[in-house]
Amino acid sequence: MSWIPAPVDELLRVALVSELTVVGSEGEPVTHPLIPLWDGKRIYLTSSVLFSKKLEHIKRNGKVSVAITDPAACEGLTARCSIQGDARIIEDDPHETWMQVLPLWRAKEPAIDFFLSKRFALPLFFERAIIEITPRRVLWWENGDPASAPQVAVAQEEN
Repeated sequence: MSWIPAPVDELLRVALVSELTVVGSEGEPVTHPLIPLWDGKRIYLTSSVLFSKKLEHIKRNGKVSVAITDPAACEGLTARCSIQGDARIIEDDPHETWMQVLPLWRAKEPAIDFFLSKRFALPLFFERAIIEITPRRVLWWENGDPASAPQVAVAQEEN
């Protein structure tokens, strides 16, 4: 069983949009909206490899944050969260590596099959890397009210 609190686990399972924040080249936060894919232990995101600044930023500094804040993209759930963690890029083969997360992507967003059917018409879209995030600290608001203090959970070190 994961240490991730149940409300955050539920958000990760249903959210169609999250905000990935990375550390930019000058130390500034840079945020990108992406579909979070959750396997119960790690968060996976995909990114085009073509001219991707976010991948460059993560390679330079793997400290990231993933926020889920939009109730319209979360099946109406009121909880909100911010997950801090360590990211790494998996880009062995930009044509095939991302397919490791395709079952998670397909389960969350079946429309990916439409795009897959156009794969050869949209080749640059399918040159992708995986961003794998290991959560380290979670802040969440079960009632969705950021004016209240968040609940906090921290990962236990693995042996």
